[in-house]
Amino acid sequence: MSMNTLLIIALSPLVGAIIAGFFGRKIGKVGSHIVTIASVAISCGLSIQLLLAFLSGEATAVNQNVYTWMVSGDITLNVGFMVDSLTLVMMSVVTFVSLMVHIYTIGYMHDDPGYQRFFAYISLFTFAMLMLVMSNNFLQLFFGWEAVGLVSYLLIGFWFKKESAIFANMKAFLVNRVGDFGFLLGIAAVMMSFGTLDYAEVFAQLPQFADKTISIFPGVEWSLMTFIAICLFIGAMGKSAQAPLHVWLPDSMEGPTPISALIHAATMVTAGIFMVARMSPIFEMSDTALSFVMLIGAFTAFFMGLIGIVQTDIKRVIAYSTLSQLGYMTVALGVSAYSAAIFHLMTHAFFKALLFLGAGSVIIAMHHKQDMSEMGGLKKYMPMTFITMWIGTLALTGMPGFSGFFSKDIIIEATHASTRWGSSVAYIAVLLGVFITALYSFRLIYLTFHGKERMDNHTKEHLKESPWVVTLPLILLAIPSVVIGWITIEPMLFGEFLKDAIHVNHANDVVAHIGENEFHGAASFALHGLTQMPFFLALAGFALASYVYLKKISVAEKAKKTFKPIYNILQNKYGFDDFNQKYIAGGLVALGNMLWKWSDSKLIDGLIVNGSAKVVNAFSKAIRPLQSGYIYHYAFVIAAAVIFFIGRYVL
Repeated sequence: MSMNTLLIIALSPLVGAIIAGFFGRKIGKVGSHIVTIASVAISCGLSIQLLLAFLSGEATAVNQNVYTWMVSGDITLNVGFMVDSLTLVMMSVVTFVSLMVHIYTIGYMHDDPGYQRFFAYISLFTFAMLMLVMSNNFLQLFFGWEAVGLVSYLLIGFWFKKESAIFANMKAFLVNRVGDFGFLLGIAAVMMSFGTLDYAEVFAQLPQFADKTISIFPGVEWSLMTFIAICLFIGAMGKSAQAPLHVWLPDSMEGPTPISALIHAATMVTAGIFMVARMSPIFEMSDTALSFVMLIGAFTAFFMGLIGIVQTDIKRVIAYSTLSQLGYMTVALGVSAYSAAIFHLMTHAFFKALLFLGAGSVIIAMHHKQDMSEMGGLKKYMPMTFITMWIGTLALTGMPGFSGFFSKDIIIEATHASTRWGSSVAYIAVLLGVFITALYSFRLIYLTFHGKERMDNHTKEHLKESPWVVTLPLILLAIPSVVIGWITIEPMLFGEFLKDAIHVNHANDVVAHIGENEFHGAASFALHGLTQMPFFLALAGFALASYVYLKKISVAEKAKKTFKPIYNILQNKYGFDDFNQKYIAGGLVALGNMLWKWSDSKLIDGLIVNGSAKVVNAFSKAIRPLQSGYIYHYAFVIAAAVIFFIGRYVL
């Protein structure tokens, strides 16, 4: 695994972004998409090649610095790469999904005046994500972390003349800053304690810090490892949209659909999951931190899924699905099933990107209408989109045989096997989440593709399947949505593939316990799933959605009226946005106004600036009569002064 190859993988999308961004007008639309797609294709091809070489034993893990960025005393800050099995999985998934999004964008953004700018942004986003996952130190990790946040801000607010898009990108930026403050505190604590930001050096010193404490408040001692782990996870809560820092993700649907797939499938929102898995040696030293992680994930998985049931915007349903699935990954991290979290991250990337891009295909056909209440009966107009979205939905709901089944089922089993404090609550949450996922997922399918056609005549007359640049990525994403779980479950979960990249204490290794007692191959695992509670819950969700949204749509209206208080709570998203807007944003505005009124206006301007001027003015008025212009007055003052000083001297 040569360093030149790694540099090409990381920097190729950056080169494409620079060319499309600065020279887009000269090379035109075609030139912009060719150069960016080619640059990401190079990264994707080389990443997959390295992954295959690693699997065959031809390549080994690399941890090497590229150059020294800064030296301050005993601290050396480097830029370098740590490329092992975990990194290679992330590199391959990120670049492949990004490549599909790049191709898809040709069709989706064809008539947009910001065509070249959009390609520059998504290529730059890919570069930032690669720098994040390939880093071998906290400084470079933080660079990639902030870079994906910056580019997501640009992408969510891409249509900058749209007021809701500007509000959404500012919201995403500010909420992520809250999480990043905790993340930065965690990194600072690492630097203060270990004297280095290099992963390998920090992990090597961990045993010496097992019993160390830190005093945050006088007289209160906290476990240092717990403090560091929780601070780092707060950063993950922002990036991976865990409650209560989840509020930015649904609003980010205001951006173009390709970035919904890019941000919410394989890149930005999975950064937090990857980071916790990479930091598994730190998290394994604190059961308190892991319980915190697990319960936050359980809350997000269950309660965010419920909101998806009442949404009518096709993209927002999928967005709340993303929140719920990220909750599943976080629960897996909390029960020390890091490999299961990464496994679900990988499978989820394919079928969630498929669902977002499929929704975008529908939106194109519907002339950019996103309300499912205005759709219906699209299957005969859009057969390819219909089939691929059904595949993505079956994978998302965890139907046996599809990739989502393998990864979701292992998370549920791992949670059930865990003895960590709070695991019983988490198990109930992820188990009920299966029913909820099936209900809102099949509801989306039925309202969009089945039943009565509810669109206006003008839209209906122009309905047709999307062009090949849109449907090809759907097909290419549908394939791994079916087969990737069969191929990878054994090496990723029960083999040696992630063994050197992830550390799990033997007592916490629930995945190994499942492997020893319950796993007898992918086929056996799938067949066994047909007899388990998650499958029956998924069937129940499917059956209920089929009955309500295919046969008795009036039942949904009756349920809405019967359970109106619950419906209003879900429609209001539990009041998170209202609370933030009224008390946090409103409180900060009130504080700013108070500081302006009293501190700036009255203290600084009134007392210090204007007050000093008034003092000078009053003093000048008092002494102005002394400047009379008469010589005898001045002679008198001089004589008096001379007498005064002589008297002082004599006495």
